[in-house]
Amino acid sequence: MTTRYVALLRGINVGGKNRIRMADLVAAFEAHGMADVRTYIQSGNVLFGSDEPDRAALTLGIEAMLSEAFDYRAVVTLRSHEELRRAVEEAPAGFRSEPERYLRDVIFLLPPVKPAALLAMVPLREGVDEVAAGTDVVYFQRLAARRTQSRLSRITSLPLYQYLTIRSWGTTTRLLAMMDG
Repeated sequence: MTTRYVALLRGINVGGKNRIRMADLVAAFEAHGMADVRTYIQSGNVLFGSDEPDRAALTLGIEAMLSEAFDYRAVVTLRSHEELRRAVEEAPAGFRSEPERYLRDVIFLLPPVKPAALLAMVPLREGVDEVAAGTDVVYFQRLAARRTQSRLSRITSLPLYQYLTIRSWGTTTRLLAMMDG
């Protein structure tokens, strides 16, 4: 049975590093046996279907394929259609309102990291930043008017940074809409 996934790739097309064209990503996934491959924006979001029943093997296979094809150390987290839907539906009350007032992101965690571990370390600026835990994500919002005071960028200095990837709320909901459609 084919399962629909979104592969969230870490560290491509950011700051001029690991530049990969989306057409090349599609071709690589198709050559690796994936079905109905599509990408969304340049930040490493690949939607696809796979018959591989072993998720860990699928993830490792994709990472090895990307590392070989594009000569970088690929790190990928997969979310099934149901898991992505849960990440959107679990968002805290108010996370979907006042888009002009808040900037919002979903921090997708890679195993073995759990939301509580990241919440214990994430730096926050009182009155600017707010976080909440989901099942396997952390929701981060900050006041748009004070975005330069947010401490979201400090996440990159945390030891756990290598085990997460961040997508805006808009990208997250658009990926779900693409999977739904």
